[in-house]
Amino acid sequence: MPIPKLDNQTIMLAVAAVIGLAVLLQTIILFAISVTLRKTASSIRKEIGSLRASIMPVIFDTQELLANSRDTLISAQAFVANAQGVLSRISPKVEAAVGDVAGIASGLRAQTAQMQSSVQEIMDRVRKQTNRVDNMVSGVLDTADRAGGFVNDVVSRPVRQISNILGVVRAVIESLRGHGAQPR
Repeated sequence: MPIPKLDNQTIMLAVAAVIGLAVLLQTIILFAISVTLRKTASSIRKEIGSLRASIMPVIFDTQELLANSRDTLISAQAFVANAQGVLSRISPKVEAAVGDVAGIASGLRAQTAQMQSSVQEIMDRVRKQTNRVDNMVSGVLDTADRAGGFVNDVVSRPVRQISNILGVVRAVIESLRGHGAQPR
């Protein structure tokens, strides 16, 4: 069985069919990558939202607790100041009462010191939680950065391959035109 002669049209038709299949395959792969990235971005948004929803109430509660502690400390300090004023005015008449009030004042100072240490401990815990949240958010952002680099790499490779294929096709077409235009 003789092999049929391949003319320029047949070769060009075969090359066009191969290129068409390659472009179709490329489009399917890019679509799959796009769907995967959208799902990943959606899940990352949900995780960040849930993280934010769980951390913000803790921060607001801590702020309220600190504000209430400050008010209590200010009230306690005002009470101590008022008690000292009263004692200085009536001290000649009620020396026994002064001793009792001094005991109360020292108790209030101890409680104030305890409250200050409690506030300091709460602040330390808030700082630790803030650092933890910062590390978690940094981890999520690093992962997103790596995913972006991966997507960029995955998209740029096929584009370079298509560009190379088009360069080969252009060279083949130019060489075929060059041979047909030369006199024999």
